[in-house]
Amino acid sequence: MSKTAFVFPGQGTQHVGMGSSLLKEFDVVRNVFDRASTVLGMDMRKLCLEGPQEKLNLTVNTQIAVLTLSIAIYSIFKEKISIKPMVMAGHSLGEYSALYAAGAIGFEDVFSVVQARARYHQEAVPAGLGAMAAIIGLNGDNVELLCSEVSKADAKVSVAIHNTLQQIVVSGHAAAVEKAMLAAKQKGAQQVVRLPISAPCHCSLLQKAADMLKEKLEPVEFLDPSVPVIPNSNPAVFYTKDNARKLLVDQIVLPVQWRQTVEKMAAMGVREIIEIGPKRTVCGLIKRINKNIELFSVEDVDSLHKTAELFSA
Repeated sequence: MSKTAFVFPGQGTQHVGMGSSLLKEFDVVRNVFDRASTVLGMDMRKLCLEGPQEKLNLTVNTQIAVLTLSIAIYSIFKEKISIKPMVMAGHSLGEYSALYAAGAIGFEDVFSVVQARARYHQEAVPAGLGAMAAIIGLNGDNVELLCSEVSKADAKVSVAIHNTLQQIVVSGHAAAVEKAMLAAKQKGAQQVVRLPISAPCHCSLLQKAADMLKEKLEPVEFLDPSVPVIPNSNPAVFYTKDNARKLLVDQIVLPVQWRQTVEKMAAMGVREIIEIGPKRTVCGLIKRINKNIELFSVEDVDSLHKTAELFSA
């Protein structure tokens, strides 16, 4: 059995020109972009290739752009490389790409749901009111503590993502996130970075978005994934057709447990992980979680050919 896992990136990986070499070379990629444009009612090639970056960084555009390119890359990747992975996962938004790749949700449904999810994120907390920041050099317990110290009833901040032992992302009201960034520096964080994301993901501010997503998901048909998919909000379980709705709703307001997800993959016997989607952000995180896992990424024509050669050999 393959000892390979597939992972898909989330928000923050968007950049102008993403997918350009693949769109030039492959009909399959162009087909995914065209089908996605039809479902979404907007020109996805134009958004990804021309931006501008400020437009791409709006949550309503970021989520559908990263999803479109990830699914397009997966579609050409599976034509070139016939590996059945042992397990899949996605980082936050990337979980939707993983569920699609595992056959748990259909093409039109995944695009329709993610477009709605992005809109709910933006409507729940208008741009400018919320923020996210990465804190590097402090562990999760220390960051949880400083979040509780700076949070007030009208300005909350909490841990949103456990990326690695020493890289924790916080999310909440912009003013509270700024305070948390300052407090983290005072407590000895090596680096504090505000993220280019216009909605405060994975925190209680998005409860309204979670409620709306719950309604949106009711008529969606889910199937049992053909490959195990690990959920962000609870890496102790796998996705099924019965728990998918609840897990996707929980994911809106609960922290992403990425470090725990990678640790679970390692415990399952995964030896190599292929990241499918723009940039190589997820590979960078995995390297800091487990140095023994061999990492590959597919984001453009060159990396596709390189990975195909390695795996066919």
